[in-house]
Amino acid sequence: MPPYRKQGDRPLKIRRKLKRVVLRLKSANALSAGQNDLHHFSYKRFKRWIIEGSSREGPAASTPLATGRQCEPSFEFDAVCRRLQLDSPPRHRETDHRDLKGDLQGSDGRRLDLQPFAVLDKASASLQGKLEMKLAAPSLLNDYYTNLLDCSCNGMIALALGSSVYLWNSETRALVGCLDPSPQPGRPSDCQSISCLSWSRDGRALCIGTRRGEIQLWDVDHKQNMRRLPSHLSVVRAISWKQQLLSSGSALGRIHHLDPRAPTPLVGAAAQREGICSLQWSPGGDWLASGSTEGLLCVWGSDVTGLTTSHQPITTMEHPSAVKAMGWCPWQRKTIATGGGWNDGELRLWDAGSGTCVTSANTNSQICSLQWAEKKRCLLTAHGLPRHHLTCWTLEFPSLSSTHQLTG
Repeated sequence: MPPYRKQGDRPLKIRRKLKRVVLRLKSANALSAGQNDLHHFSYKRFKRWIIEGSSREGPAASTPLATGRQCEPSFEFDAVCRRLQLDSPPRHRETDHRDLKGDLQGSDGRRLDLQPFAVLDKASASLQGKLEMKLAAPSLLNDYYTNLLDCSCNGMIALALGSSVYLWNSETRALVGCLDPSPQPGRPSDCQSISCLSWSRDGRALCIGTRRGEIQLWDVDHKQNMRRLPSHLSVVRAISWKQQLLSSGSALGRIHHLDPRAPTPLVGAAAQREGICSLQWSPGGDWLASGSTEGLLCVWGSDVTGLTTSHQPITTMEHPSAVKAMGWCPWQRKTIATGGGWNDGELRLWDAGSGTCVTSANTNSQICSLQWAEKKRCLLTAHGLPRHHLTCWTLEFPSLSSTHQLTG
């Protein structure tokens, strides 16, 4: 055996083993640090996905649907995130109108291709308060401020999916046609993505507003585009008819009054401080109500002529949230209803003449849209969080009473 060196020196083999152990420990520490960095990076990326997902996934826009108060303890978390999700226009990608097939997992595990208004589920019997039929709406634009669904006086439903409008007859329950606002030459196809639509009073014409500020007038019977009206410099968010006069509101707060029969269609204009998210003429055509994203409900007079933005509203009413859900009462001349958003949840009836709130009811939910039923003398409200339901109200001035709810 070779003699040992001085006391305290280690044999060569022992020193080599110790060196290998040290190298392994260093490698393990480096790997652990790398894993920690990986976990940290994954968490940051996961957090970013959550924030981006919350801004994309808002309430479906087919129910021209603003925001509401929590009524269950489970909805107390992350209120700021929900407010951003429900009261702000989400960031989204434009949808190509040529690819409108959706996917759904069938009962047998196979994936199903969905066509617009395809029947997904049909109840054997129509019971009060129960779901009767569920229809497909693939590629529905997920934007709170859009108005993509409207029903004509003849029961024809128009639904915008991507850059096309599909027509469905509610009496025959059949898809009867499709309107395709094709882009103009030299412009990208996504510029025609639809942001709002509205039937004329007689149900013969459909007006379509796009995200690039263009307004199109369609003859539904012949499926023809009668006229293109480049009107706004921003998104057209709301459209309303007054006989042959067409009024539109934009995201920049501009209101344009158009006469499609005239060579120069723009006959009047007005301006609001905030972006417009709802617009509606009263049944008699005496007033025009406009709702803003910042909670202002403005009532304008019937004199709209003049290409000036100096027009001032007759009455302005402040609202705690965006005035998206709005509708004039057909049998009460000066009464208009509004629905509160996420921080509000109140259903209010206003006297448009005096600008005062006549009565209100707390719904404990976001009110996304509302519709008056003249024959039944009732009011129907559509809600988002937390239960995504419909509520029917009876009106006995000055009180509102909830009669029943419909849950889908």
